[in-house]
Amino acid sequence: MPDSTIEYYDTHCDSFAADTVDADISETQKRFAGMLPVGGAVLDFGCGAGRDAKAFLGMGFQVDAIDGSKEMCRIASMHTGIAVKQMYFQELDETERYDGIWACASILHLSSEELPDVLRKMAKALKGNGIIYASFKYGSYEGERKGRYFTDMTEDSFAKIAKGIGDLRIEEEWITSDVRPGRGDEKWLNLILRKI
Repeated sequence: MPDSTIEYYDTHCDSFAADTVDADISETQKRFAGMLPVGGAVLDFGCGAGRDAKAFLGMGFQVDAIDGSKEMCRIASMHTGIAVKQMYFQELDETERYDGIWACASILHLSSEELPDVLRKMAKALKGNGIIYASFKYGSYEGERKGRYFTDMTEDSFAKIAKGIGDLRIEEEWITSDVRPGRGDEKWLNLILRKI
C-alpha cells in the first residue's frame, strides 16, 4: 500500500470516521457472522473507525482489529473499547488463528501485485473451513483516486487472482450499492472466500 494512502487516513481520520462509522451494512455483517461458530475468533483486517469490530464484539465474537493508519487505530480503539493494533496487511503472520477475517473496503488499497501474497497470508491465518469477507469498488481501475490507491475488481478479475490461491475458493459474490448518502450510484463487489 503506498504511503500516500496511509497519510490520507492519518490526515483525514476524523472526517473519514464521521462518514463511515454509522453506515449501515448490518445485512452483510449478519451474512458473515452467520457463517461463523458462536463466539468465534474474528480479525477486522483494516478496521477504519472500528464500526464493524464493534458490531462483531456486540454479537459475542472474539475480535482482533488492525489498521495501517496510526490515527485510525486511535479512533477505532476509542470506538470499540479494545486495543487496535497498527499494522500493515503485509505484516500478517498468524497460523490457523481466526474463524473469519473481515476485510471490508480495506485490501482494495493493495496493488494487484500485492494482493495475492496478502490473500495467502490471510488464508494461512484462518482455521480450517474459515471464511474471508472482502469488498472492492466495482470496475477495472487501478491507481490513485483522490489521494488513495485503489485496485477495483470485477467478478472476472478477482477470479483470476483467486485461481492462484490454492487453499481459498470463492463461495459467494454479490454486487451492492454504496450505503453512504449520495453515493448510491457507486457499486461494490462483495466476496465470501472459504479456506479449503
